[in-house]
Amino acid sequence: MANDGTPRQRTVHWPVATDPGCQATEIHMASATFSVLVLTASPPGQAGEAGGAFVKIDGREALLRSVELFLNRDNVKQIQLVFQPEAFEASKRKFGGHLSFSGVKVLSGGPRWVDQLAAAADTISPEATHVIVHDAARPAVAYTDIDQIMEEAPKHPIIAIATPSRSTLVEVDEGGNALAYHLPARFMNLCTPQVFVKARFLELARSRAEPHASELKLLKGSPLNIRIGGAGDVSLAKAMLSLLPKPKVRPPSSPFEEAQW
Repeated sequence: MANDGTPRQRTVHWPVATDPGCQATEIHMASATFSVLVLTASPPGQAGEAGGAFVKIDGREALLRSVELFLNRDNVKQIQLVFQPEAFEASKRKFGGHLSFSGVKVLSGGPRWVDQLAAAADTISPEATHVIVHDAARPAVAYTDIDQIMEEAPKHPIIAIATPSRSTLVEVDEGGNALAYHLPARFMNLCTPQVFVKARFLELARSRAEPHASELKLLKGSPLNIRIGGAGDVSLAKAMLSLLPKPKVRPPSSPFEEAQW
């Protein structure tokens, strides 16, 4: 605490491997703000499963539920939803009104995940210190996981939600023949959201490159965070959503506040 009673900013120093001379970068934890990108393309390695974002769960598309995870957060300065070019106009007509009312912008980019990141590189808010990337087909994210990844983000250049692998894995060849067993304790399922310090995000997005796994700080998240691959996952997704912890609602400070519409 400073002499005038104001809280001191805590500064974290860490090197970015791609910086010349591996120079230290400073992040002020008290000032972390976020730009959110919600992508409808499939993440790397999951080609052919791009339709999950448009699957309806109790009458509302997964992409809308995914966007809503980041609404009404003071440290979120911008939310952008990226559609495939061939689906952009139709999606804009269908969802534009709902999204614009919530202050969400829509972009066109694709077809790949990295192409959608590149499409958003020049539209990131100047106010943001970090960029959150989230898969629109993952609506079942615990609010506590989002709170925690935001809190931890300033300490690391890249941080990602991951969930434990609970079953023994079998390595196979191109023909599907078993080659070797792998114990689950050595593997985790990489999920979203993922958070990047803005400078590193822009570097990766503009080069259409993926970060090396060694750059990621993994944050253990809820196993309810499943990816919807298609209509066959609706019942499972509905069940996962029902099991999520509910955010605490701030009680009204006065009867007059409670009566407001």
